[in-house]
Amino acid sequence: MRFAYRFSGLLGTVYRRGNLSFTRDGNSLLSPVGNRVSLFDLKNNKCETFPLATRLNIVCVGLSPDGTLAILIDEEGAALLVSLIGKCVIHQFYFHKPVHSVKFSPDGNFVCNYASPSPPYDRKFVITKDNLAYLYHAPGKKREFNAFVLDKTYYGPYDETTCIDWTDDSKCFAVGSKDMSTWVFGAERWANLIYYSLGGHKDVIVACFFEENSLDLYTISQDAALCVWQCDTELDGLKPMPPKDAAKEEDAGENDEELLEEPKGEEIHGKANPSEQETRNKVKYSRVAKYFFNKEGDFNNLTAAAYHKKTHLLVTGFASGIFHLHELPDFNLIHSLSISDQRIASISINCTGDWIAFGCSGLGQLLVWEWQSESYVLKQQGHFNSMVSLAYSPDGQYIVTGGEDGKVKVWNTSSSFCFVTFTEHTSGVTAVTFTSTGYVVLSASLDGTVRAFDLHRYRNFRTFTSPRPSQFSCLAVDSSGEIVSAGSQDSFEIFIWSMQSGRLLDVLAGHEGPISSLSFNPMKCLLASASWDKTVKLWDMLDSWRTKETLIMNSDVLVVAFRPDGKELAVAALNGQITFWDHENAVQTGSIEGRHDLQMGRKELDKITAKQAAKGKSFTTLCYSADGQSILAGGLSKFVCIYNVKEQILMKKFEISCNHSLDAMEEYLDRRKMTEFGSLALIDEGGGGDEGVAIPLPGVKRGDMSYRHFKPEIRVTCVRFSPTGRSWAATTTEGLLIYSLDSGLIFDPFELDIDVTPNNIHKTLRQKEYTMAIIMAFKLNEKKLIQEVLEAVPSSEVDVICSSLPDLYVEKLLEFLASAFEISCHLEFYLIWAHKLLMLHGQKLKTRSVKLLPVIQFLQKSIQRHFENVSKLCEWNIYNIKYALAISEQRGVKRLAEEPSVDEEELDSDSDCLMQEVHKDKLSS
Repeated sequence: MRFAYRFSGLLGTVYRRGNLSFTRDGNSLLSPVGNRVSLFDLKNNKCETFPLATRLNIVCVGLSPDGTLAILIDEEGAALLVSLIGKCVIHQFYFHKPVHSVKFSPDGNFVCNYASPSPPYDRKFVITKDNLAYLYHAPGKKREFNAFVLDKTYYGPYDETTCIDWTDDSKCFAVGSKDMSTWVFGAERWANLIYYSLGGHKDVIVACFFEENSLDLYTISQDAALCVWQCDTELDGLKPMPPKDAAKEEDAGENDEELLEEPKGEEIHGKANPSEQETRNKVKYSRVAKYFFNKEGDFNNLTAAAYHKKTHLLVTGFASGIFHLHELPDFNLIHSLSISDQRIASISINCTGDWIAFGCSGLGQLLVWEWQSESYVLKQQGHFNSMVSLAYSPDGQYIVTGGEDGKVKVWNTSSSFCFVTFTEHTSGVTAVTFTSTGYVVLSASLDGTVRAFDLHRYRNFRTFTSPRPSQFSCLAVDSSGEIVSAGSQDSFEIFIWSMQSGRLLDVLAGHEGPISSLSFNPMKCLLASASWDKTVKLWDMLDSWRTKETLIMNSDVLVVAFRPDGKELAVAALNGQITFWDHENAVQTGSIEGRHDLQMGRKELDKITAKQAAKGKSFTTLCYSADGQSILAGGLSKFVCIYNVKEQILMKKFEISCNHSLDAMEEYLDRRKMTEFGSLALIDEGGGGDEGVAIPLPGVKRGDMSYRHFKPEIRVTCVRFSPTGRSWAATTTEGLLIYSLDSGLIFDPFELDIDVTPNNIHKTLRQKEYTMAIIMAFKLNEKKLIQEVLEAVPSSEVDVICSSLPDLYVEKLLEFLASAFEISCHLEFYLIWAHKLLMLHGQKLKTRSVKLLPVIQFLQKSIQRHFENVSKLCEWNIYNIKYALAISEQRGVKRLAEEPSVDEEELDSDSDCLMQEVHKDKLSS
C-alpha cells in the first residue's frame, strides 16, 4: 500500500504526432502524446492522460461516433481498442503494416439487404495501409465480444493511401492517395456505385470531404489546390445489387504476400480507366470548380485540412504555420492567421463548428481557436527540447520545470496545465527550485545567470550574475529563502548571493573539478557541495562560509541530497553507489549498490551488451521521501528505483516507459535489424515526405541534405517527491510523469479485529457511540465507510469526539480529511473537524512534526485550493452585489440629465446678464 504508486498524469507534452479528435459533445479533445493519449477537458480546464500505452508512438486515432470507443494505432500497425469510459484496453489487434488513417462510420446504422453479410445496426470502420483500404466490423453494443472482423478489401490506388471520409449515412466512403487520385467506394455492393476514380490534381491528396447528405465531394492536394466534384446521383438514388450479381468477382491481379497472412473478406478491385460497358448506368462525377489557396508565385505546402459539414466551413493548415478559414462551395475567405512558425500537422473541428484544434508536431504545440470571437480556448506547448530539472512547490500544488530550450514553465498539478512560461534565459536551464514561501521560482542556466521569478506578478525581479562569466550547473536556496547559491562547471567555484539585495556575498573556492550538485540542510545553515573531484564539502554559513568537513569518495560525485530532518546526507557517485553519511561526525552509515538495479537498455548502435554498458552507468538524481524513510533514484535508464534507507534494500522499481520508439529500450540486440553489413539503424532514412524533406535522387538538388533522423534515448533527468508524500514526479525523455498513490482498490486494514465488520460499525453508529464507530471504521480502513461514519456525526458533537480520540487515530483522521477535501462538497463540516483536531491535539502533534509533515502539507494543499476557489467566487459575488445596490440606489433618484447642471445654470445666468446689458446699451443709444 505504501509504495502502490501508479501512473496518474503526463505533463509537459501536449501533442507529438497523429490526428486530433474532438469527443461527441465537442467539449473535450483527444490528443496523441507519444505512445499515450491525453484527454483535454476544455470546459472544466483539466487534462487527463490515460493509464495505457502502445508499444510505439501513436500515428492515428479513430473515435467512435457515440464517443465510447477509440482505436489507437502505432507506427508498426499494432492497434488498441480502448474504452473512453473505463479508460482501459478492450482488445488488441495487429494490422501487420503501418496504417495511414482510420475512421469509424458516422452512424453505424447500415442498410442490411439480402446481399450483405453484415447484420443490421453494425458498427464499422475503415483503415488504410499501403495502397489498400480495409473495411472492418468493430465490436457492437451487444454483450458478446466481437473482435475486428475483416468485411471487405478495396483495391484501386497505385500509391499509398492518405485520408478517409464517410458519407453521412455510411453508405460510401472516399479514400485519397499519394498517386494524386481520389477513390469513392461503396460500403455495400451498390448496383450503380462500386468504385469511382477522380483525378484533377498535380500533387498528393491531403484530404477529401463529402458534402452533407450528398455524394458531392471536395478534394484537397498538397500543392494547395481544391477541386469541387458534383455527383449526378443522390444518396437515396443508390440501388442495392440483386443477389445473382452479388457473387464475388474472381481475382485478376497478383495477391500481396503480406495480406495472405490474414483473412481478406470480400475483395473489390477498382480500375482507373473502366470501359464504357462498366460505366453504363453508373454514378458519374463532374468537376465543377477548382480553386487555389496560394497566390501566384507563393509556394506553401498544404499539410492538414478539416471540414465542418453543417456550417460548410473548411479549415486548412500550411507548412509555414498559417491557417485559412473558407466557406464552401463559394470559396469565400473568412479568416487567416499565423499561429506557429512550424508546419500544422493536424486539424480538427468540434461538433458545433465553433472550436478548431491545431497540432504542430515540430514544437509540440496544441491550440484550440474559437474563430468567431478570434480568441484562444487552449494554448499549450511543452518544452521543445528535453526537460532537465523539476521542483515541487512547498504545498505540492505546483511543479516548475526547466528545459534545454531555456524555458521555465510552472504547471498546476490539479489541472495538468502550464499557466506561466518564463523565457528570459538565453541558454539551457540546468536547475530550478522554489523558495520556502512558494511564490518565488529560482532557475540556473548555462547562460551565466540565476534568475528569480515572482509568481504573483509573473516577472523576473532578480538576476544574479558572477564577476566572470560562468556556466551554472546546479542551484540551491536555504530554508529561509534569503541565501541563493549556484555551482559553476567551468570555474569550479560556488557563488553565494543575497535574495533581498541581489548582491554577491561570497565566492567559495576549494573544489578541483566541476560542481555537480548543491544542497542546503533544511534545519541548519549548512551547504553541501558535490564535485567531480571525488569530494563532498560541507560549508558552514554561520562560520564565514568555511569548510566544516570534506567527505572523500571513491568516485566522481554526481548528486547530493539532505534528509528532510537534516540529520543524514545521501550521495550518489559515478561508480553506481548511493552512500549515506552522518555529516555531524563525518561517518558513513550505509551504502546501496544500485548499478544492477538501473538495468540499462542497449542502444541500436552500441557495440557492447547492455550488461557491459551498465558498468559505467550510475544514478544521476536522488530525492528523499517526505518522511525520510525511503529514497527515490533515477538515471540513464527506463527504471526509477525506491530504496528503504534503513534496510538499504530495493523496495520497488518503476518502469517509466514501454515506448520502443525511443532508443535504449531493449535489453538485447534485435536480430531482425541485423544484416551481414551491420545494423539497419546505421542507414539514415531522413525525414521522408511527412516532414517535408524528400530523399533526393542522384543529381537532383531537392530536400535538406543536413537533415538527420535520430531516436531520442530514454533517460530520467530528475526525480522529486511531493511534499505531501502522496505522489512523485520524474522528468524524462517523454515528458513530466506523475505517479500517485492509488488506494481505491486496495484492502489495507489496520489492527483488524474479528468484531470489526461493517454491520457492527453501523450498529455502533445507531447507538450514537460515535468515537468507537470512527475507530472501528479506521481499523477496517474502507474510505466510503469512514466517510459515512464521519458525516453521520452531528456538528455539535465534533468537539467532544476530537478530545476523546486516541493520538494514533488523530493522524489517520487528518490524512483522511485532507483527501476528503479534494472530493467532498461538505466544506464547512470538514473544516470544523480539522480545526478542532488541530486546536485540541496541536501540542502533541508538534512533538512528531517531522513524521507528520507530509500529512499537514497535504491538508494545507487541499484547504489552500478551496480557499483560492471560494475567495475568487466571494470577490465576484461582492462585486455583483455592490453593482446591484448601486443600480437600485440610482433608480429612486432623478436623472442628472433632466436637471441643469451647475455649469449650465451659471451659463444661463451669464447669458441673461449679457442680454440685459445689450438691451441697456441699445436703449441708451
